[in-house]
Amino acid sequence: MKYKTFTKNDIVKNLSHYTGFSKNLSKKLIDDLINIILLNLRNGELILKNLGSFKVIKKKERIGRNPKTKKEYIIKSRKSVIFTSSKNLEHNLYKS
Repeated sequence: MKYKTFTKNDIVKNLSHYTGFSKNLSKKLIDDLINIILLNLRNGELILKNLGSFKVIKKKERIGRNPKTKKEYIIKSRKSVIFTSSKNLEHNLYKS
């Protein structure tokens, strides 16, 4: 299976195509959706029913290594967002 990076611009084009909205309106809707997700993630976890949940996790500082040069360096501690899909989404995704 070949994977393609799906950009925000691709989402805007698809939304515009399937709904008949202008690209400017579609871009505004996508930007607003992303802002809503970010605002809710600042407060903790965001659960989207029948889709999945976004959660902020804290990663500890660790030692990383460049595989080509074998040089070690420190990767700083940081926050990261993970997405866990719902059982309903997985069931519909893998349906024959």
